[in-house]
Amino acid sequence: MRYYPVYLDMRERKALVVGGGAVGSRKAQTLLRAGARVTVVSPQASEDIRTLAAEGRLTWHPRPYCASDLEDMFLVFGATDDPELDRRIQADAEQGHVLCNFAAQPDRGQFILPSIVERGDLLVSISTCGQSPAVARRLRRELEDRFGEEYAPFLQLMGAVRAWLVKREHAPEDHRALFNRLIDGGLLALVKAGDREDIDALLRSVLGDDLDMGRLMNRH
Repeated sequence: MRYYPVYLDMRERKALVVGGGAVGSRKAQTLLRAGARVTVVSPQASEDIRTLAAEGRLTWHPRPYCASDLEDMFLVFGATDDPELDRRIQADAEQGHVLCNFAAQPDRGQFILPSIVERGDLLVSISTCGQSPAVARRLRRELEDRFGEEYAPFLQLMGAVRAWLVKREHAPEDHRALFNRLIDGGLLALVKAGDREDIDALLRSVLGDDLDMGRLMNRH
């Protein structure tokens, strides 16, 4: 099986999770972080799902799944250990042209989930197309060591620089050279070290205008 890699914009899109256990809870929380409007259908639910529902962050229907639950959904996750229920969800999803994924039977759905390294806005996805989940997990651990937590604030700062450049109407073709100067100047290492003074000095040397990290982040 050869998959087509893609990142989905889930903001305000409706997503259904069938199953309220640990797996369903992880799916729901990942969808919420991506900005999806999440509905969970399950007679029972984990404490996390109950809490999220009580806070109004997702909708939980404490009952068995029915076909009408797929109405207006963009995608559905089957997070149960019931093969017969998975077959029903698959048939309903195909009839309604809804993307589906099944935790227990990945080959049954239209998409699979890669192993992910997440550092703020940095998402690194690893997939072996189902050939070896063990290899994907090993690669994820290696990449987690390679890409540390400093990438989250580093990308926030780079995003703030980009927003500043766009606002100043700098020529887009000039952006790459400026970003490369920041990267080659060791900005990532300075962020990791928390060296605010040298970060500000590098920003000023590349961007001018007496810029510093505080001004950029406040504008972002």
